[in-house]
Amino acid sequence: MTFRPAPLRAAAVLAAVFIAARVVYRVLFNGAGTGSPVLLNLPPLRLPAPYAHVVFLGPVTGPGLWQAFLSALPIALTILAFGLLNAWVDVSRGFVKLARGGPLQGVARMLVVAWAALPALSDAVASVRLAFRLRGEKFGPRALVPILERTLEHAGRVAAALELRGFGSRASRQGHHDDGAPLLVRDAQFRIADTCIRVDSFAPSAGSVAVITGPTGSGKSTILRGIAGLLSHVDGGSVSGTVRIAGTDRASAPPRDTAGLVGVVLQNPRAAFATTRVRDDIALALELRGVPSAAARDRVREVAHRIGVSGLLDRDVSTLSAGEATLVAIAAAVVDNPQLLLVDEPLADLDATARAHVIGVLRALANDGVCVIVAEHRAAALAPIADSWWAIEGGALVPGTAPAPAAPAESWPAAAPDHARTPVLTATHLEVRRKGGPLVRDASLALHHGEIVAVVGPNGAGKSSLLVALALGEGTGATSDSGRVALVPDASDDLFTRDTVTGELRSAERRQARRNKGTAVTAGTAAARLSRLRGGSSIPVGNGHPRDLSAGERRILAIALQTMDDPDVLLIDEPTRGLDPAARTAVATALRTAAAEGAAVLIATHDLDFAHSLGARILPMRDGVAPSLEPVAAPAPYLPSPRPALASAQAGVSTAEQADVACATKPHRIRMPRGAELAVLAVANLAALAAFCWPLLAAALPQDAAAATPYIALAIAPVAAVAVVLSLDGSVRSAHTVALLGVLAAVGSAVRVASTGVGGVEAVFILLILAGRAFGARFGLLLGAATIAVSSALWGGIGPWTPFQIFACAWVGAGAGLLPKRVRGRAELWMLAAYGVVASYLFGLLLNLWFWPFAVGAGTGISYVPGAPLATNLSSFLLYSLLTSTAGWDTLRAVTTVIGVAVVGRAVLASLRRVKPVSGATPTTSGRSRHAGQGESVPRESADAHRC
Repeated sequence: MTFRPAPLRAAAVLAAVFIAARVVYRVLFNGAGTGSPVLLNLPPLRLPAPYAHVVFLGPVTGPGLWQAFLSALPIALTILAFGLLNAWVDVSRGFVKLARGGPLQGVARMLVVAWAALPALSDAVASVRLAFRLRGEKFGPRALVPILERTLEHAGRVAAALELRGFGSRASRQGHHDDGAPLLVRDAQFRIADTCIRVDSFAPSAGSVAVITGPTGSGKSTILRGIAGLLSHVDGGSVSGTVRIAGTDRASAPPRDTAGLVGVVLQNPRAAFATTRVRDDIALALELRGVPSAAARDRVREVAHRIGVSGLLDRDVSTLSAGEATLVAIAAAVVDNPQLLLVDEPLADLDATARAHVIGVLRALANDGVCVIVAEHRAAALAPIADSWWAIEGGALVPGTAPAPAAPAESWPAAAPDHARTPVLTATHLEVRRKGGPLVRDASLALHHGEIVAVVGPNGAGKSSLLVALALGEGTGATSDSGRVALVPDASDDLFTRDTVTGELRSAERRQARRNKGTAVTAGTAAARLSRLRGGSSIPVGNGHPRDLSAGERRILAIALQTMDDPDVLLIDEPTRGLDPAARTAVATALRTAAAEGAAVLIATHDLDFAHSLGARILPMRDGVAPSLEPVAAPAPYLPSPRPALASAQAGVSTAEQADVACATKPHRIRMPRGAELAVLAVANLAALAAFCWPLLAAALPQDAAAATPYIALAIAPVAAVAVVLSLDGSVRSAHTVALLGVLAAVGSAVRVASTGVGGVEAVFILLILAGRAFGARFGLLLGAATIAVSSALWGGIGPWTPFQIFACAWVGAGAGLLPKRVRGRAELWMLAAYGVVASYLFGLLLNLWFWPFAVGAGTGISYVPGAPLATNLSSFLLYSLLTSTAGWDTLRAVTTVIGVAVVGRAVLASLRRVKPVSGATPTTSGRSRHAGQGESVPRESADAHRC
């Protein structure tokens, strides 16, 4: 256990506020006039009907104040006790333990995903905030759109990761998978939307490395996702012909049922981690199929040692570099001893040293008998280990030829700048620090009009930090410039805040007009600039979503947006990430065009060949120091360590075999029948409503029972919450639903924590209402409950009030899902805004109702009186609620919700509906997944893709 003082401090503050509130209530209502001496002789004021029993003010005495203080102590001490509990108990680790098995595995796994998504969400907010600064726009409500887009993309990757590792699988596992070749593809067609890739024959052998090459959008990822099962069982595509994984027919077996046969590393593996610790993420596949903890720990240590990530096991996944993340993703993919490993673009984000490490690991895995298939743009780097080459030509996968080995990257001498010209940007002894640590030290450089300069170096050298400091004028040291500096960041998609390419171009023209102090910009100026920059490449300009463009197209669009006002300096971070040669050529053309128009172009990259192709002046940089003329040394090849022999293996039984024996007896989870599920849901929600309304219901009970009613209500609420979770756990067996719920719960938790205490500004209602509307009542119910659970764990706010908050927020989300479905367009937003107002006031009334007797205590004019007529207690409660919540917090909550729905409702609904979760998707006779909306986002295929 680790003691965290923050929850205890928060509890102490809350307890003090509660005591102060109790004393204030006692003074305001009927005074605190017990005993003497009288400290304040306030004149009593009796209120008119229906509040005739309420006396406002009255005499205040010392004993009366002391009595009020003592009456508040029991609840204040309860608050402190829960604060102490929260300080010692790490609730998030409890999520992990529940997720390993049992009746709450689905919901618990969703909470684990939510907890793991919080760092990614923080990164998204920081990245989008930077993008808005670079665009020259104020960071406001519209920022929610790119943040949500990034969040939903993260959810899609997590969903794929869970599916591929066996979440929800009901298949039995055979120990050695010796019933067929690793992969057999014959007369197959892989379809998604209008794209179709033909594969006549593809059967790489065990222990080989097969490399698939092809331009961006040609279908490399489509083939890998088809072999993995994502294409036909998750993405909504189809696979026909013969596709067999170790003898298992892909058409009938979803990815979760072949998790032990095939391991997959998708693009951007860092965004697909479903836990917070490296150790837990590698072990996830073992946990999902019930491997005993001891066997799982041994296997994780063995794989980590083999891959070379033993030193990373206790690291948080958010702290990994790109190379470390790729290696951890490979370890997670092979922890279950698969026969087949599919790796998509493993070298895209890596510097030369990390690339050498990954290539060495892939070769070692092949030597161990794994069939490795790699789709990669940088195919030449894989020449030393590849056994077969395949290319996509004319919409078909055909045998290819090995590319010429890449020549060793040598440092070119830096071009001497023209000192006759005045530099447009200079930096002298620039230093950048973050969280007390240096990111850039003593950086000095000078840029001139029309030149291209490249800062090259390994991951973590500080290249991105240097560019941001130059663009925003941050850091310490001397910088000077004589014109505007524009930056296209590494995460250039964050620059897109509109849902169409046309909308982005028009928005850029409006920004340009504002910069020109209202001078109109000719319509079509942005489109013309895009056309000029893209050169011979074709970029769709219309109503398509910017994020549906290919990687190269998105990068060129970002360059066009950032160069609308002809900046003097253009900074580009990693311009070739994830691009094929054709796309790299298009981006290079765009950069040369910008330089020809007079801009000084500075790129940060570890693609030295690309920098040379531009004729750039090279400035090497490493370890955060200044760019210099120091040559870039070639990395030493990585040699994986020999595979260790564990004690179990020496005894003749491998760790994987032990795990298989344990899994063979693992009982399948049985989903509650639909009728029973609805009955449990109805009874639990009615019981929860009764727990909320106990002060008004107690009058109907016998006097002896009425005295126990408060304690019964406090006991019923958590029991009802558990019953609801048990009944709905079967609804979160889909990996996509789990991922989407978890990631959106992280968003809601962050919003709730950020807005806590800000006068009722509950922005989380906006998300709950829009998500409930987009995905339905069940999803809204679970999202509301999960948001409270995660946010309470985040700030240490778990207490007796938590079940009541869970139900109140869950009902807000569920209610939005029950609104009329046929209403669309502007009328839908009006309906949701009206619902937000009603939900805001009902939410406040419900939470006030159960807590009112505890908050006020006895002896005041608005106290709950056991046995009093219902009208008397009801009038006292309404007055209490009006003064403490309805006129203030609830009204502000309603106003916030209406404004939020009006400003971002349309865009957020569109984003959510683009990724509507697949629930129990099953392939139809045509192979296309049957579901209500698009599943995980898949890479857009280019116009070169063929139809079958």
